[in-house]
Amino acid sequence: MTSKMFRIGGDLEVRRLGFGAMHLPTEAGPARESSLAVAQRAVELGVTLIDTAYMYGWGTNEELLAEALYPYPDGLVITTKVGVARSGPQGEWKLDGRPAILRAQVEQALRRLRVERIELLQLHRIDPETPLADQLGILRDMTAEGKIGRIGLSEVTVAELDQARQIVDVASVQNRYNLLDRKHEPVLTACEHAGIAFLPWRPVATGTAGAKADIAAVASEVGATATQIALAWLLSRSPAMLPIPGTARVDHLEENLAAEELQLSPAQYATLDRLHEPT
Repeated sequence: MTSKMFRIGGDLEVRRLGFGAMHLPTEAGPARESSLAVAQRAVELGVTLIDTAYMYGWGTNEELLAEALYPYPDGLVITTKVGVARSGPQGEWKLDGRPAILRAQVEQALRRLRVERIELLQLHRIDPETPLADQLGILRDMTAEGKIGRIGLSEVTVAELDQARQIVDVASVQNRYNLLDRKHEPVLTACEHAGIAFLPWRPVATGTAGAKADIAAVASEVGATATQIALAWLLSRSPAMLPIPGTARVDHLEENLAAEELQLSPAQYATLDRLHEPT
C-alpha cells in the first residue's frame, strides 16, 4: 500500500493529497464566504498542503487563505508562487524573475499570509530574460535569511531542473500532469529518482469519449466517480506525486479527498495506464 504522506525536501511532512486554492472566489459577498468555508473544511478533513500563488487574484487568494485559516494549525503548509509581475512595456503582466521583483513579491506574500517564513516557495515560471542563477540566487539568499524554507519550480523541463539543481536544492516541481496528459513524464521520473515532490496541476482531465468510457468503467467497478479514479491513479503512479485538486465547493472537496482511500487493482491500473498517448 502506498504511503499517504511525503516529506518535501526530506523533512517537511505533508499529506500527499492536497488542495489547490486557485478556483476560490475572493470578491466580497456569498462567494467569498463559501470560499472561506471550503478552505476551512479542507483543513478539518486533514489537508496539510494548500497551493496558492500571487497570480491567483494578484495576492487576494493568499489573503483569503490567511483570513480563513490564521492562526494556522501545526503541520499546515501553504505554498505560494512568485515570478509574474505587471512590468511589460505597456504595464501588462509578464514573467519577471528579476531579483528585486522576486524579493518584493516574497516579502508581500509573507505579509499577506501573516507568516515570517514560507515553508515552500515556488518560482511560478522561469523568466527567459533573466539569468536562472539570478532568479534562484535571490531565493537562496532569502532562504539563508530564514524567510523561505524550501525552493520549488513550476513548468520546467528535465534540463531546466538539472540546471536549477546546480544552483539550489530543489524541493518540488509543479508541472501540468494527469491521467491523459503526461507530457512531463520525464520530469516526474527525474523527481522521483531525486526525492523531489511532484505537484501535478490540472490533475483531473475530461479526455476523449473513449477515455471517458474506460475511466467510467473502472469507476463503476470501484464504486467511485471518474474524478476520484483520476486522483487515485495519480496517487498510485508515483510515491513522489502530490496532487492538488482545486474546487470552490465543499461537496467536491470531500469527493476529491475520499479518493485517497481507493485501491485500484493491477488490472484497473493497467486499463487506466493505457489511456496515455506517448509524446
